[in-house]
Amino acid sequence: MQLSKKQFKKNMALVFFSLLLPANILMAATDQADQEKLLRARVKLLQQNTDHAAHLAPIDKHLEFHGVFYGYLPCKDCDGIKATLSLKQNNNYLLVTQPAKDSSREFYEKGKYEWNDKKHTVVLTPRKGESSIRHYYIEDEGTLIQLNSDGARLSGNADRYTLRRSDTVKSREVHIH
Repeated sequence: MQLSKKQFKKNMALVFFSLLLPANILMAATDQADQEKLLRARVKLLQQNTDHAAHLAPIDKHLEFHGVFYGYLPCKDCDGIKATLSLKQNNNYLLVTQPAKDSSREFYEKGKYEWNDKKHTVVLTPRKGESSIRHYYIEDEGTLIQLNSDGARLSGNADRYTLRRSDTVKSREVHIH
């Protein structure tokens, strides 16, 4: 009988501990779920109170302001000049002009452009040996207005000196290269 009481106590202890083990696992799982909920709520609260704009890299406006601009500019010796200005992301530009004369020859000018956010201008500096520096006033994202060599507005109607970005103009004459 002595042996059976010892055996019975061992069995009871084993049963008791085996009953406690799943309860302990259940409590740990519930506690872990509560901790995860608390962590998610805390993160959400912190995100609402944080200005995420500080984490974004600053955007250089001239990198956004690129594209192909078209226009028909006034001319003293002809009926007008068809102009196509391509501003590329690497600060290079290509200006193609074609006078409205008997000759349909196109003139090409390549160089660098510089964005001036304070003055709202784009300054085109041609490669060596080419024509002079050109200034354009940025009226909006899709419109450039040609300025004189000093950076002042040209006399006359500003619409006559306007180049519009290709995605803002529905119909245009295109230079074929």
